[in-house]
Amino acid sequence: MSQRTVDPQWLAALQAYCQRPPLRARVALLARVHGQEHQVGSVEPDLFKRIGLQDLWIRHGNLVREELAGQEAWILAGDIQAILTALALALRASGMAGAWRAEALAVYSDTGQVLGSIERAAVRPLGIATQAVHLVGLAGVAGPQQRVWVQQRSFRKASDPGMWDTLVGGMLSAADTLESALQRETWEEAGLRLEQLGGLQRGGRIEQNRPLREAAHPMGDAGYLVEQVHWYACSVPDPVKPSNRDGEVQAFALLGQDEVIDMLEGDLFTPEAAQILVQALALAGARSAPR
Repeated sequence: MSQRTVDPQWLAALQAYCQRPPLRARVALLARVHGQEHQVGSVEPDLFKRIGLQDLWIRHGNLVREELAGQEAWILAGDIQAILTALALALRASGMAGAWRAEALAVYSDTGQVLGSIERAAVRPLGIATQAVHLVGLAGVAGPQQRVWVQQRSFRKASDPGMWDTLVGGMLSAADTLESALQRETWEEAGLRLEQLGGLQRGGRIEQNRPLREAAHPMGDAGYLVEQVHWYACSVPDPVKPSNRDGEVQAFALLGQDEVIDMLEGDLFTPEAAQILVQALALAGARSAPR
């Protein structure tokens, strides 16, 4: 039996959807460290005015609006961590943050240096880059008959409620490594330990850069998603079955590959899960092909 692949036109549309410019112009958000500027995100030009921080911070020299290399930019200067904390609280107070989780995510410079941390709800309005991990769970012998474990996201989720996803997915906190995040999310979302799974291996990485609605507020779709998603694959041996523990999963399903492709082309999966599953199914097919 030959391995079915997704429709190329649908795949091209998915890839274009995941790489889109902001709906409105944005300016660079920089952090000044030891006299040098590092880009940490991007904002709509009047964001700080709308949340009531512009005058206060300019007066105290912590938020500076400058033109660098012919481009307008906002620069965070001084105690970067204190500024990031104040920014998140101001966004929350003005209703412009996402769902508040009391979860800190790392804020990286454009050279990969960790400059501080910020509440997860604030990263999209500020265009701050994030990282996530996903796990693709496969069942059965490699080949066209191999099945795929997927989850339906809770209808109470702040983002993509009710849509379908990989077996496990979650963001890295400020304290995480890829491995610790994968262990935690696998337990919380699927009730599984990595030791129960077979053939765990790194699958690849996808990137997303696209507008994202984080909250209903006067600025509309002011959020911008910048994210790297690292995905892994494993085999889920029979009779092991996932069981959600954190309330973020509506249901699990064990599907054939044709069923997964039908759902993918019906846009029932989140954009990141769709990209990952396309890669995972292609990789599984390549590994099962005769040599």
